Amino acid sequence: MRLSKSVRPISYLKQNTAEAIREVHLNHSSLIITQNGEAKAVLLDIAEYEQDQESLAMLKMIAQSKASYVAGNFKTAKKAFADIRKNIKGARV
Repeated sequence: MRLSKSVRPISYLKQNTAEAIREVHLNHSSLIITQNGEAKAVLLDIAEYEQDQESLAMLKMIAQSKASYVAGNFKTAKKAFADIRKNIKGARV
């Protein structure tokens, strides 16, 4: 959807709340709400919001993993599998 078609003034939202929610839900899109000509809020489909939150969480994990790697806090795959095998053998005893 083009951004210019997804911008609405707050007065539109006040008068057409149900229609705005229906539009966002059916199109899996968002509406940018303006107040005094400035963008102030976004009305977002819940499925899109959840997907965005999952994506942000994944990006955060990647950033944390990269920072850990750079700091030297990692194991090689060979060492990790050796540790797993050792733990499995220890659990059988």
